Amino acid sequence: METGSPRDAGPGSGPGSAGTVGPQGTAEAVEGEGEPVWIALPPGLLKMRRLLLVVWLGLIALAAGLVPGLLAGPAWAAFALPPLALMAWGWVMVDRNWRSWRYAERADDLLISRGVLWREETVVPYGRMQLVEVTSGPVERHFGLASVQLHTAAAATDATIPGLDPAEAERLRDRLTELGEARSAGL
Repeated sequence: METGSPRDAGPGSGPGSAGTVGPQGTAEAVEGEGEPVWIALPPGLLKMRRLLLVVWLGLIALAAGLVPGLLAGPAWAAFALPPLALMAWGWVMVDRNWRSWRYAERADDLLISRGVLWREETVVPYGRMQLVEVTSGPVERHFGLASVQLHTAAAATDATIPGLDPAEAERLRDRLTELGEARSAGL
């Protein structure tokens, strides 16, 4: 799993970012300040999404080329080209989308960042979490993946982290539940 790579550092990192310099000249993050340590999603999610892309668009390309090719002549088999071109474009886009997903656990909240063209960063305070659930459908289970879904009082702030290893998803669920109970006790 990637953590804290320069590509994931995001805006605000670098010479002007918050933090302190320790006695040996090493950077130390101050509680509540500095950049969070981002955790990228495992590559299993990318493999699963690419397989689904190839299967579905492969079937569409086969149907779009085979049926007209058999019924109207071989020249009509060219209808298979648009789905194949879409598959090539989708292959690259799925990779870019997968690379955009990341999350970070901070002292008081969980950050989830995603998006290629329109970046979204969701901040979920631990004290506002009502339910943390781990889900895994049949395709996700086949690839050894699970998703963590966070529910809060406001329906618009519900957040999901897809494609985690099941052990990481359970660890995250347990940690978020524990922190949520501790933070909500004062409400």
